[in-house]
Amino acid sequence: MSFNLDTLVRPNIKSLKPYASARHEFEGEASVFLDANENPFGSPLATAADYNRYPDPLQLSLKAAITQIKGVPTQNIFIGNGSDEAIDLAYRIFCEPGIDNVIICPPTYGMYEVSAAINNVAVKKVLLTQHFQLDVPAILAAADVNTKLLFICSPNNPTANSLDRKAVTELIQKFAGLVIVDEAYINFSTQQSFIRELTEYPNLLVMQTLSKAWGLAALRLGLAFASTDIINLFNKVKPPYNVNQASQELALSALQNLTQVNEWIRVLTEERAMLTRLLGSFEFVKKVYPSEANFLLLKVDDATLLYDYLKHHGVVVRNRSKEPLCDECLRISIGTPAENLELIQLLNNYA
Repeated sequence: MSFNLDTLVRPNIKSLKPYASARHEFEGEASVFLDANENPFGSPLATAADYNRYPDPLQLSLKAAITQIKGVPTQNIFIGNGSDEAIDLAYRIFCEPGIDNVIICPPTYGMYEVSAAINNVAVKKVLLTQHFQLDVPAILAAADVNTKLLFICSPNNPTANSLDRKAVTELIQKFAGLVIVDEAYINFSTQQSFIRELTEYPNLLVMQTLSKAWGLAALRLGLAFASTDIINLFNKVKPPYNVNQASQELALSALQNLTQVNEWIRVLTEERAMLTRLLGSFEFVKKVYPSEANFLLLKVDDATLLYDYLKHHGVVVRNRSKEPLCDECLRISIGTPAENLELIQLLNNYA
């Protein structure tokens, strides 16, 4: 099956005339800005930043910094208000409400399904295998002429494992719609990112985030990498100023600290190995699944009982028992060494 972007895009999006902000229309240098009805006096904040002015709608300085780290040209980068904005835009650009459908592979990130419901798009669920891997024949069999998107999360949330690269590649090659590979946890994985394959596959969109390894969850900055044609569609549909000035500035500053981020990744992966070993020693823990993320999935005797015990002692984890294939499973994020020690001490008392 061949990929055709023109037929994939909703007709109303193709004909859409996007909102043109004042900053979109102006090019060059200026000293007097009388175009956007802003407060000319500044803001009451105790800072020298020009927060009275609207931010760069295309975040070009931030994209340039990301290009230096990721090696992807700025025209192939979309920055959203969290990865959730990129997910929502994919539905609005490619899926006709009440007609089209998408495929997800549970257990997986919940916003794929929530965003589908918000946009009135049907969801086809093809479960992962018992080993938490993609069922390629079943996925391809589930697709029809109205299947526009396929969501693949790798490393996967909540199972923590990376999905088989050959299986993902086969799906990109054979699926006629857009394949969205969500790499939110790629910094903690030994697997290579799919952003290197962008020039080879026009139907590939790769999502990453600054929320996890980069520690900027509060700023809500999601990244999407794709062909220029797809990125242009995202920029066409997004709100004009979807990423605020403060987030852009703070992210720019954070991106200068790659050494610190790499050190955090090193410590987290060491703590992940330690927790895997220690958690596996408890009799009430039936299995600690292999992880290539900054969290662990473990099967226990009674997930609700253990969840309530930890919550009672001020430690919040995630009960994933209601997810397919995750019966009696908890998801536990890797904390600081002190937080991880507190967790183990509590579990010693629980045992």
